[in-house]
Amino acid sequence: MTQAFDAAIQQRLLESRAESALALARRLGADACEVGASVDQGIGISVREGDVETVELSRDQGIAVTVYVGARKGSASSSDAGEASIRAVVEKAMAIACHTGEDPASGLADAELMAQALPDLDVHHPWALTTDRGIELALACEAAGRGVAGIRSSDGASLSSGEGVRVYANSHGFLGSQRGSRHSLSCMLIAENETGMQRDYDYTTARHPGDLQSPEVVGASAAKRTLRRLGGRRPATGRFPVLFDPTQASGLVGHLMGAVAGGALYRQASFLCDRLGDPLFPDWFSLGERPMEIGGMASSPFDNDGVQTRDNVFIDQGRLASYMLSAYSARRLGMQSTGNAGGARNLRIDAPLTAPEVLLERMGRGVLVTELMGQGVNGVTGDYSRGAAGFWVENGEIQYPVEEFTIAGNLESMFRGLMGVGSDTDTRGSIHTGSWLIDEMTVAGG
Repeated sequence: MTQAFDAAIQQRLLESRAESALALARRLGADACEVGASVDQGIGISVREGDVETVELSRDQGIAVTVYVGARKGSASSSDAGEASIRAVVEKAMAIACHTGEDPASGLADAELMAQALPDLDVHHPWALTTDRGIELALACEAAGRGVAGIRSSDGASLSSGEGVRVYANSHGFLGSQRGSRHSLSCMLIAENETGMQRDYDYTTARHPGDLQSPEVVGASAAKRTLRRLGGRRPATGRFPVLFDPTQASGLVGHLMGAVAGGALYRQASFLCDRLGDPLFPDWFSLGERPMEIGGMASSPFDNDGVQTRDNVFIDQGRLASYMLSAYSARRLGMQSTGNAGGARNLRIDAPLTAPEVLLERMGRGVLVTELMGQGVNGVTGDYSRGAAGFWVENGEIQYPVEEFTIAGNLESMFRGLMGVGSDTDTRGSIHTGSWLIDEMTVAGG
């Protein structure tokens, strides 16, 4: 990095400011208070057609304070974490609390739930990256893709590297902090032949810069993905099996987690309200989280309420085993926090894994989906309808690319109709999954 960033110093500074905010809130009459503070620094570089387009150095910080006066709550935040700003934020939060209605579910998470184990989860690996070296890597990535026959031009390659510190403290006496880093490299290309032009991309991301794929691998993969889309046509309309590739299957996991999130449940905005214990998937499928996984992309020993995170099983042998709850949503539902304020962390599937080519054979005739468009998912009913692109499959083999079609179904029936999970696991994000083969959906093409 071209700017000095000492994570240890930043951590001590944020911890001190969080404690100052807590002390001030007590003096001003708050019954309880919680503080979140963070600072992040990074570099972002983008190149296009062999030229540097942007070089951005960023440094962001912020502090957010929530106070509780009886059953009243007030929150305020600032992008300036200086001493003067802290006083202004606490005073603003107190003023807001005086004008809000009482909410018996508000308040800190129970003191006995506060995290006690705060191990180093090995998620902080800063990259001593100079601007010149970053430009060199981005250009090499783009050049690797542009050099492949059939690639017409580039939509650019981007490299980013950042690190930061976050701190959470509350008036139970809990103070937790964590340093983290994230690095990524991506490339988007345009291919052309007599049928027209197509665009696609690929990327790599990791906590440790040494775990990134090489620029040459990313560029070549982006070119391969782009070229395979040439000659796209519309598929037939009908009811067919659909195979979601790993990048799209992770979205199905995301829809599931949105439906079991406490906020959706207490608002009665989920098709999984009051469904604990019900079968949702085949009995060979389980899904849970591992928030204490060493080096995980979402690892953390405490959630956004300061509650100790733990391994949770959300789907156990096909049945809905747990909701995903923060302290507030748990109180609204008459339950207890699952340590999920801020969401699930490192979702992992426990199921027999099948080679992708075997899933294609099992499919026979249908659609392999590699891209989804639009927001056509209804969390209340589970109805699902998205624009899609991918490949037509006949006799278990990919025949040609398809585009400009929609797939539709219902999430509950899709989950129940899961026929297999692929061994082609995508491990780049916090959701690790391979392809998902769904037994039948409506495909609307030409």
